[in-house]
Formats: sequence, C-alpha cells, structure tokens
Amino acid sequence: MADLQDELDSPAEAGANDERTAPTHDVRPVPAPTDDGRTPEPAPEPLEPELRDALERAEALLAAHPVADGYSGLPGALRELPWYDLELGDTGLQTDLPRLRAGRVGMQFWSLQMPDAEPEGDRAVSSALEQLDLVKHVVARYAGGLRVARDASETTDARNCGRIATLIGPASARAIGDSLGALRSLHTLGLSSLTLAGTSWAGADGLSAFGEEVVREMNRLGVLADLSGASEATAHRVLAVSKAPSLWTRSGARALREHPANLSDELLAAVGAAKGLCLVPLTADRAGPTLGDVADHLEHVRRVAGAECVGISGMYDTRSGHPGELADASRYPRLVAELFGRGWTEADVTALTWGNVQRVLRGADFTARAARERRGASTATIGRLDG
Repeated sequence: MADLQDELDSPAEAGANDERTAPTHDVRPVPAPTDDGRTPEPAPEPLEPELRDALERAEALLAAHPVADGYSGLPGALRELPWYDLELGDTGLQTDLPRLRAGRVGMQFWSLQMPDAEPEGDRAVSSALEQLDLVKHVVARYAGGLRVARDASETTDARNCGRIATLIGPASARAIGDSLGALRSLHTLGLSSLTLAGTSWAGADGLSAFGEEVVREMNRLGVLADLSGASEATAHRVLAVSKAPSLWTRSGARALREHPANLSDELLAAVGAAKGLCLVPLTADRAGPTLGDVADHLEHVRRVAGAECVGISGMYDTRSGHPGELADASRYPRLVAELFGRGWTEADVTALTWGNVQRVLRGADFTARAARERRGASTATIGRLDG
C-alpha cells in the first residue's frame, strides 16, 4: 500500500501533466491574450432574472443546509491517477475541494466498490483495505478541507468546523470475505455502509440465514445497509430484518427510466413505509440526460416514498455520464434552483439535501446503541448457518 501512496503522491514527470484529461464541463473558446500576455477569464453567460433569483435562493439555503452526497467514486478514481491535487483543483476529476465548496457539499459517502471481475475471498478483503487506507490518507493530506466522520454528530461537527465530512463506504459485500469478524474489523477502521449484493448470502433469492445474521450484526455495529443493485427479494428481506433504516445509494425510479438499479413503485412504497432512504443519482443512465429528468426522479420518489425518504447521490468520478448542467460537484445549486422553480418548499429541499441523511445516520446510531444492550458480537459463520 505504501508503494501505491508514494506513486499517487509523487509529482508528475516532466510533460506528464499534458496527458491528463481536462475537465469536460463549461468548455468555451479561450479568449485571445491581452497586451500584457495574460489570458482573461471568459465572460460568464448571462442568466435569466428568474433563474438568477432561484440560484441566489439556493445558495442561501445550502449555506445553512449543505448537500449530503450519497455516493462518490473518488477513491477509485484517485487510484488510477499518477498525480492529483484536490486543493488546487486542476485535475481531470469531477470532484475537488474548490468544486465541493462551490457546490455547498457538507458530506459525502466515499465508495469502496470493486469491479465485477475482482477476485473473491482474501483478495476482495485486501482490495477494500487498500481503498480504505487510501481514503484515510487523502483525508489526512487535505485535513483543512476534509474530515472522516462515522455518524450524525461527527458529520455535524465536521460541518461546523468548516470541513466536508467523509463517510467511508458503501463497500462491496465481498469486502467482508463471508466473515463477521472482517465486518467488525472494517467497521473499526471506519466503514459506515455495506452494499448487500453479489454474494452467496445476498443474491437473487434474497438473504440466506448467514445473510440475515450479517444484517443483525450491521445493526449492532451501526453499519448501514446499502441496497442499490440488490435483488428485490434481498431488499424486501432486509427491510423486514433490519431495525435500522436502509439506504439505496444510487437508485432512481423505474417507472421513469428502466435501469437494473432503479426501484419499482412497489419497492419505493416499501422504502417509505420502513423510513428508508432512496438517494437519486444525478447520472444520465439512471435518471436521464437532462436536469429536468433528474428533477422528475426526485419528485417521483418524493411522491411515492415520501418527502423524508428521498436524497441526492452525485455519483461523480464513477465513469457515469451526467447532464450538462450537473457536470461536476459544483452544480448542486443549479439542481436546487430547478426544484424551487417547481414549487418545492424550503423545508422539502432542506430534508432532501441534508436532513434525510442525518435522520438515517441518527437512526443507525440509535439502533446500534440499543442492540449492544441486548447482544454481544456474533460468532456465527457461513459454514454453520448456510452449510
């Protein structure tokens, strides 16, 4: 891992910066240099008065109630870069500190997902550990802007100190290597969420006996269940077994756009009944190619599941395409302005951007405290429960 970090931190070789991918948003013709050799900034495009007023209103609201972003692919993106500077903000990433500040982001879940071809067992565990170590390294390197948080109180403390709270996870369920001991170890290192999909105990047929024990142990630890990509059978069983709220970190509405990760109205209604949280992705494949499509998904989820069960998932730096008006992490005010234009109240927007995620984090913490009063760490194994 040390070799990986040394490679990531080393300055680029001469000329290597020329090969980095430039950001793809706001591409405009570069003005000719002035007489003194400086290149002036391109003039911003004029805004309609109504949009300008909505953006000002959005900025004011987000200053008090920032965005809790449900999914960032930044750890995986950084692993592939020979050089980066999140404070300077001159890389080909969609996320850096200047853009997070401009977007009024107060919290992010940093994903530890693995490619589908990632090996199982010990290799999957070590891959998750490498990514977790990278997250901690990056947060320590940019301690003036980021802070690792585990729960609602630490998230609020980070925001009050002018830091962006970084929650570690969701991680792939393969990261625990079919071991509750590994789950506890990852939680000790800071893991906050686990995606329950792609294993023998959380698959198309739902949860096995061991899978149910994993959920109970996650409840005891305060690790949130992420069900994006899980089968409907698994999702319904988790909602029945779990005493803590569950998350869908990157799922829209299937009634509006057919995608395997999107939720049926039946499941959205179940999310609302269980007081879970569906975090709508701002991506073209899951929500649609326009800002209006994303807003449509947010409104549909709010209508079917309820205003306290909908949130936002940027999914930046995940290789997913985004609508042009939501091209990077600085664009959240534009989305909020769109919702104001559709008649959303400030209370509904506040719940969407910050309050609903905080409610789920508080619920997980309360459940964990109560569960630890009733039971100790589980010693169950997959061999004993599933045969």
